[in-house]
Amino acid sequence: MPPQHPPLTDPHPEVAHFLSLPWCRHLLTASPTLTIHPCITRTPKPHHEEALMATTLNSPRTISAFVLFYEPPPPTTTGTPGMLTSLSALLTLGPLLNGWRGLCHGGAIMTVLDEVLGQIPALNRASGALPDRTTLTAYLNTRFEAPVRTDEDVGGKTVVVRARLTRREGRKMWIEGAMEEEGGRVLARAEALFVQIKEKL
Repeated sequence: MPPQHPPLTDPHPEVAHFLSLPWCRHLLTASPTLTIHPCITRTPKPHHEEALMATTLNSPRTISAFVLFYEPPPPTTTGTPGMLTSLSALLTLGPLLNGWRGLCHGGAIMTVLDEVLGQIPALNRASGALPDRTTLTAYLNTRFEAPVRTDEDVGGKTVVVRARLTRREGRKMWIEGAMEEEGGRVLARAEALFVQIKEKL
């Protein structure tokens, strides 16, 4: 499991970006026990694993900042890591994600939802709460509720995505989530099934 965030007086630059936005700062400081850190898929890997988020969509005009925050689960009664069942993410979306002028492409919105929902199995693998097996998206059903503007004139549109594990059966995990803007209006919703395959790819 990634470590808890450093003191907010000396945060990671991506965390600092969101702390500069009052509504995001409110979310990140709502609880003293929150774990806050950049998304683990933002770090380039040696064989281009996770390159879409680490490189292609990691720039000032695509996704300029992306952090996760969540309450760490307590350990189980046997002392093994507890299962993380919910988390949130803040992202700033830039104009190179546009479909129509000023509007984020629907495929980019689906990619963001898939990425954030997929952090629940990823973080549970990292903590040891799930076996360290490759996890793939089996399906992602998305409903668009409102246009997602990229707000180029102010450096991009910041959104929050909330994800929640709703059911787990063996290697299968059903996760749902929603993308919201400042003020809580829902922009898009998704429900997904993630499956841990039996062997590593």
